[in-house]
Amino acid sequence: MMLEPSFEITPATPEEVTFVDDKLGEFNRSQVPATHEPSLVLKNYTIKDQGTIIAGINACVYHWGILYVEILFVDAQYRGQGLGSTLLQKVEHEAKEIGATLVHLDTFDFQAKDFYLKYGYEIFGVLENCPPGHKRYYLKKDL
Repeated sequence: MMLEPSFEITPATPEEVTFVDDKLGEFNRSQVPATHEPSLVLKNYTIKDQGTIIAGINACVYHWGILYVEILFVDAQYRGQGLGSTLLQKVEHEAKEIGATLVHLDTFDFQAKDFYLKYGYEIFGVLENCPPGHKRYYLKKDL
């Protein structure tokens, strides 16, 4: 694709990254009113064993009452003890309390797809060969 002679592509500064993000946010809010202003409501928790983090969840509720689970991790030696379930149910419950109606996340075939299916999530998309030889699953659930 050829750019107009007066256009140029340059690496973005941190301020320019924020500018672009803010511009998309403005457009989105012009199309659908935001229900959580002005920023994300974060839901991040850890579980510790004698001061050492053994599990954690990083999630947020964004503009339209939608919970996004970015990361859910349980250390291998603590899996199967209900820690992941506890964290997932905690953020889902808190998100519902502030009006969230939907949750989504993604996971790989070598991670926790079956765990999420057990808790009522459904697959709405799959990327094949992401990474090569594997699948990335996109899941959602109504709250």
